[in-house]
Amino acid sequence: MISGAAFAQSWPTKPVTLVVPFATGGTTDALARAVGQELSKSLGQSVIVENKGGAGATLGADQVAKAKPDGHTLLVGAVHHTIASSVYKKLGYDFQKDFAPVTTLALVPNVLVVGPGMPAKTVAELVALAKASPGKYTYGSNGTGTGQHLIGAQFEGMAGVQLLHVPYKGSGPLTIDLLGGQVDMSFDTITPVLSHIKAGKLRPLAVTTAKRSPSLPDVPTLNEAGLKGFDQGTWFGILAPAATPKDIVARLNTEIVKIVKSPDFRKKMEDMGAEPIGNTQAEMAAQIKNDTERFAKLVKEANVTID
Repeated sequence: MISGAAFAQSWPTKPVTLVVPFATGGTTDALARAVGQELSKSLGQSVIVENKGGAGATLGADQVAKAKPDGHTLLVGAVHHTIASSVYKKLGYDFQKDFAPVTTLALVPNVLVVGPGMPAKTVAELVALAKASPGKYTYGSNGTGTGQHLIGAQFEGMAGVQLLHVPYKGSGPLTIDLLGGQVDMSFDTITPVLSHIKAGKLRPLAVTTAKRSPSLPDVPTLNEAGLKGFDQGTWFGILAPAATPKDIVARLNTEIVKIVKSPDFRKKMEDMGAEPIGNTQAEMAAQIKNDTERFAKLVKEANVTID
């Protein structure tokens, strides 16, 4: 019998795959590539990023849950997966039981942005437009049951408006349609829209977290804009299949936290509008448990379900 320590010493024996459960061009993808580049140096093996978008990030998660638990296939998970636990009536995995949390990479605020065709310059103006034409204005998300979808649903409830939800397979295709005017607005993370905001192509109305974002210091929070108590952000992290040897998961935590805490990576994250985290396995597990319970209530209130 091979001990856990022996597993950790001999691992990795081949390239490590980071499964991103979204299309290319979004925050999850950008984080995975940034981490993968540094992780390949510390592990002495190639790190491959594989994009498997669809079904609100659950297709990629399902693939990793069923992968061989040898530390060579990992999930770049996010808050979306804690939401999917309540949204999807039938999932092929249990997010809390079938994964071993490694570490949370970063927390990224979400931002309400409107496309070039929208006249609203403030949240109040947007709410007035939406109230005058219920169901006319659209908001895009990374998929049904993702954080962006739930934030949009919470916005509708708190603002007393009715919007039309348009799901995508990731932030990349969503941002293209937002820029092109195919959707009116989104509640996406800051990362995929920051450069377009700075170029003046998209207009930010508010961030969804309790505090303003250092990347957009002049943009108010939804709380400041009148939706009192609004506080939602998106975290991203690394998870392994549940039966992965504990020594391998522990080494992954050590190596990835070292990367996340490095000055170069911190600057890269801050340039993307992300706040680097790098916590313990237990802290990430507690975060998943808390978010699963918190979003279950919001999903029930918003009446979002998928068969």
